[in-house]
Amino acid sequence: MTKALKVADREKTAERLLNSSADKFYDPEVDIDWSAPLVDGLRYTPEHRCSLYGTELWDRMSPEQRVDLSRHEVASVASVGLWFEILLMQMLLKEVYRSDPTTKHAQYALTEVADECRHSTMFARMVETIGCPPYGPRQYTYQLGKLLPVIGYGPALYGSILVAEEMLDRLQRETMADETVQPLVRMVNRIHVLEEARHVRFAREEVVRGMAKLTKKELPYQRWLLATTSMFITRSLINPDVYAAVGLDKDEAHKAALGNPHWQESIRWSGERIMKFLDEVGLVGKPGMRAWRRSFLLG
Repeated sequence: MTKALKVADREKTAERLLNSSADKFYDPEVDIDWSAPLVDGLRYTPEHRCSLYGTELWDRMSPEQRVDLSRHEVASVASVGLWFEILLMQMLLKEVYRSDPTTKHAQYALTEVADECRHSTMFARMVETIGCPPYGPRQYTYQLGKLLPVIGYGPALYGSILVAEEMLDRLQRETMADETVQPLVRMVNRIHVLEEARHVRFAREEVVRGMAKLTKKELPYQRWLLATTSMFITRSLINPDVYAAVGLDKDEAHKAALGNPHWQESIRWSGERIMKFLDEVGLVGKPGMRAWRRSFLLG
């Protein structure tokens, strides 16, 4: 069913991650200077990662409007990330609830929940500091999201976590190295990248272990759930309300962004590594292919 991948013993991995978490973690309340002023003229994301970059609509926008769009788009991505991390915490706690709490595995899952609590607070405070609303996903996606902790289990659960985390990780790694981006945004990204590396290791190994135990009967559901969840993640990153906030026609701009080859390529680029992994373990396939294509993660 899938190519066998070797992973370390579950408890040994969890113990290493616990030690790493104790050795190096950030407290955004202390490690970020929230009182520092924003820098006039600096963008909030790299220009070529804006959803309208390269479109005719982009060409008609003023430089100030483009910077403002980057501000609202980073707020949208952060608040959608916050929404998904809350879902992630629910899913992890569901796993801990039915686990032995004396195991290192359960204890690391709780440690990851603590990390995600700090990240969620950090994202919320950044959105507040840059003066944007907490866009989050659109209402119907928000309501559907409530189902994920209920229907999600097995490798698709951890695979969904990985799609969100690894896409953001690649975008944030690029952003934190870009000196044309606001220092506040770069620092938030730096903190998130450091701590998410542990979460990615944890989730990847859980996917491999889960696939090794998965029956052929369960595989189609796992593929469908992962592909569908991933589609909602990518389609939710930029809430269309950001366009209205900078004086654009919301429907026109949203349509332009969805059809924008540059934006579609940014999505594919951000998901290259995780898609290769998910394909290798056997989670990319029918009946999820239509959703994968709609997600822009596959061409």
